[in-house]
Amino acid sequence: MDGTPEWLPELELFSDYGGDWEQYLDAIYQIFYRDFVDSKPLFRGQRLALKRHPVIDGKEATFWHMTSEGSVESERTPDFRRCERIRWPRPVIENENDPALKVWSEKRGNENRIHLWFEAEGYLVVMAERATYTLPWTAFYIERQHQRDKYTKRWKRNTGRK
Repeated sequence: MDGTPEWLPELELFSDYGGDWEQYLDAIYQIFYRDFVDSKPLFRGQRLALKRHPVIDGKEATFWHMTSEGSVESERTPDFRRCERIRWPRPVIENENDPALKVWSEKRGNENRIHLWFEAEGYLVVMAERATYTLPWTAFYIERQHQRDKYTKRWKRNTGRK
């Protein structure tokens, strides 16, 4: 047993689609749509809404934040590490109490951001709290150890852990 929780789905690999980007993009969007639009998930008793705008190619901003990178919305580029983990955000959110996850809240501007840090997998889900709902904001894979260490330090600082 490698310690991977049973609730963590397999990766959705680009190679399984024969290198066809359009087919892969359609498949990962369908997974996202099923997990966050069709099924109306909850987090801590509040509904999970989506950041819809800007809608690009008929796909919500939250989808693009979970599958691509870049600070200019219309110029984001695909991030294959994010894409192949498209099945992960919802189970990470649903399993926030699993000891494999480090969870904390942090102020960003005038809003509260919830971080679900799956340290062993180098994966982070970030959500923004609103009065009556929660927005999954982004989710991404962190390759470099020094960046992973930074998130572990943020968890410690925001939870009072040593």
